[in-house]
Order: sequence, then structure tokens, then C-alpha cells
Amino acid sequence: MKRRIMLLDIGRESKRMRQLLVTGRTFALLSFSSMLFFVMLGIAGIAHQQTTKSPVNSMKGFAAAVSSGFFGDMLEMEMPAFHSSLETESFTTKQISAFLMRALTDINPNDPKSLLAGELPGMSANDAILIRKGLGTDTAVGPEDNAPITYDPLGGINEETGVDVSDNEVGNETDPLPTDEPAEGDNDEEVKPTTGGSKVVFIYHSHNRESWYPVLTDKSKDPNSSTKNITLVGKRLAQKLEEEGIGAQHSDTDYPTAIKNYRWELSYKYSMKTVKEAIASSKDLKFFFDLHRDSQRRKYTTVEIDGKSYAQVYFIIGHRNPDWEKNEAFATKIHEELDKKYPGISRGIWGKTAASGNAEYNQSLATDSVLIEVGGVDNTLEESYRTADALAEVISNIYWADEKVSAKNGKAN
Repeated sequence: MKRRIMLLDIGRESKRMRQLLVTGRTFALLSFSSMLFFVMLGIAGIAHQQTTKSPVNSMKGFAAAVSSGFFGDMLEMEMPAFHSSLETESFTTKQISAFLMRALTDINPNDPKSLLAGELPGMSANDAILIRKGLGTDTAVGPEDNAPITYDPLGGINEETGVDVSDNEVGNETDPLPTDEPAEGDNDEEVKPTTGGSKVVFIYHSHNRESWYPVLTDKSKDPNSSTKNITLVGKRLAQKLEEEGIGAQHSDTDYPTAIKNYRWELSYKYSMKTVKEAIASSKDLKFFFDLHRDSQRRKYTTVEIDGKSYAQVYFIIGHRNPDWEKNEAFATKIHEELDKKYPGISRGIWGKTAASGNAEYNQSLATDSVLIEVGGVDNTLEESYRTADALAEVISNIYWADEKVSAKNGKAN
């Protein structure tokens, strides 16, 4: 009898244990499912935010980034009547994985620093993403913007020509740039139109001390000069625009000395005041250019065209500006015209988010405003001057073309 009772007790305990196990498994399964649901919901939310706000994940940015052949195939699938003659270029597994990783996590597989960027100050990753390609652009290498170290590297540079009169191993060129004196027979050419006394272009420099490495010096320091810096390129651009009949105003404000308790990270706050003051003083200003020197090395910032070396340019569009698409359209005009006349000089248009920078760049003040990175730390001033001349030619063509359209529309009305 006692044995039977014991067996019944054991049976009841076993049944209770089985019920507890079933309940525990059910609870664990429900907990895991709930956790998975919220994780997926979070990922979907991030993806939605990225696609609705970021210029580089828009359809326009995607169309610009993929190959023409691939995009043509997409149109063929949707429109049977459309036939693309371009050769198909498929995405690799690596490209697709990198695209998804960047879209969902903001981690760039091509930049290991992005794993630590969100946690360690000073380790911010380069968040620039290509919107429009330049000829031969390596899409894995974007612009870099590094804080300066006090350093004055240029002692032997001729300001007018940009020629380094010292012995150089890199970019040493002795042929002078074109002078301002007209060549024989130029007086017979058609007189160019002018903007009269109106200043329609404003050129300034948020990071005005950005300079270049001299050859055979300590390259562990970031080139930064209070006198021979990117403002010389801005001055050259303004001069060449004036020669093209385009009234140009140039600001060479040295912010570290002009601003009490200057802080480099507030550079765009200081330069915004400069731009606002310029706009208030002249209603004729239309185009605005913030010229910089990039931090990339020579192999990523130099191109040879017709036997002469030029500093390449990056066009930067800020994601935080709500009207970034208008600024990008303006940059695209310059980018495409440059690629026609000087193939390879433009390294494309890049969009930047607020993950590692200002991401507005004063571009909300005017739709025809763009940040231009001219060359890198290893380029010579002479190479940068050549690029300034090319920019002046293209910008003036675009300005006069816009004026013709405005005049035509005015007559039509």
C-alpha cells in the first residue's frame, strides 16, 4: 500500500515537472519571439529613416551610384518596350553585403574605423558616400577632413604662379602658368560680356589655413599655414572669374586670429556669419563656393591632363540641409562640365551625413552653394592654380548659360 502511494506521488511530481518544463519552454519561446520582433522593428525603423532622410540612399543617389548597364536592366524589367544596349554589370556579393551593412548599421565595411567611431571621441569615420561618379573614381576612397596642427610648411612658393622654387621630388614643375597679359592677336577676339560692377560669385574658406606638405619635410604633421594656404587658390579663382567677366568677391578671413577663443570644430558657424554678411551687403550674389584642401594623399588627388598635372576636386553636399537636392543639382552642372572639358579632374559628388561632421556647410543659405575640396596635402600650389583656372572657365560658362535662359524666359513673359 505504501509502495503504491509512493509511486502515485512520484507520478504526480513527474507530471508537475513536465508541465513546468512545457511552461518554461513556452515562456522562453515567447520571450525570444518578442525580442526578435522588436529587433526587426528597430532595424526596419532605422532602414526607413535612412531611406527617407539620407540623400545617398535615395533613388536618385542609388541610380547615380550603380552602373548604367545595371540600371538599364532594371528599366527593362519594368518597361518591356525599353531596351538597353549597355552591357550588364552585376553586383558582387561583397558589394551587396557592404550596401546592406552601411544602410542598416552605419558601419562601413571598407573603413574599419567605423566600428569604433560611435564609441571613441576622435575616431569618427568618414561618412561620405558617393552620389555621382567622376571619371575613374575609386568609390572606396572619399574625401577626408582632418583637424589641423599648427604648422607653416611653405617657404619657397611663388604666390603668383604657385611654382615651388625649391628642389622637389613630387609635382615639381618649372613651366609658369598663363599670365594675365593678353597674347598677340587677342584684341581681335569678340568682347566678352561682363556683370559690370556687380559681384555675383562669393568665395570663402571655412578652414582657411589648410595648406600642403612641402617635399622632404616632416610628414607626420598636418599641413597648416597662416599665410600660404587655400585662400591663395580662392584668390586665383576670383581673379580668373573676373577675367571671364564674372564679378567675384573673395573672403580670406583668418578665423583663428579674427575669432576670440577660436575653436576649429565651430568653423562653419564662423563662416556662416561671413556668408550672411556678404548676402546682406550685396543682393547680386548668386553663386557661393567654400573652397577647401582635402586630406587625402597625392595618388587620390592628382590627375594628368594633356601633359600637365591638376589637383582633383571633390564636391561635398550636406545631408542636413533640407534642400540638398537643389545644391546637388548645381554641383552636378559643374561636375559634368568639368568632366567634359577636363576628363578625370572631378572625383565626383559626395554626400555627407551628420555622423562625423557639420553636414550643412552653409548650403541652406543659397541653392547655388557648394563645398569644393581642391586637391590634397601633397599637391603643389601650381597644380591647385590650374584647377582654379579650370573651375573659373566652367563656372563662367554655367553662369552665362543661366543668364541666357533667364533673359529668354523674361522675354517670353
